[in-house]
Amino acid sequence: MRLLLDTHVLLWAWRDPARLSTTARELIEDAGVELLVSAASAWEISTKSRLGKLPDGEAIVLSYPQNLHRLGAHEVSITSRHALAAGGLRWAHRDPFDRILAAQGILEGLPLVTGDGAFATLPGLHRVW
Repeated sequence: MRLLLDTHVLLWAWRDPARLSTTARELIEDAGVELLVSAASAWEISTKSRLGKLPDGEAIVLSYPQNLHRLGAHEVSITSRHALAAGGLRWAHRDPFDRILAAQGILEGLPLVTGDGAFATLPGLHRVW
């Protein structure tokens, strides 16, 4: 099984696993599950750090590669195919990070692990929480 992690899930897995649902935590801890993280998550974390919206943001940015490795997660690059699909989604949600994650999940057939209910309304995307 392959899973794409939403940015907040990634941060919680690193810093506060108790905030994850039981299902999400069990899947993330399962060695048989391939964890994938979008490059959009790095972009979102860096942006929120710069804006002062992420406690300890600078430390998170600096340790990002090590934390990915420690979690056993692999990065998913953003391609033009993903970007075009994200821009064209018929979805009222405007957050560019979420739109990229949604497009990647749909196009790559990856369930998205997220506590964000906005993803539940998007046809073609399987949400896990």
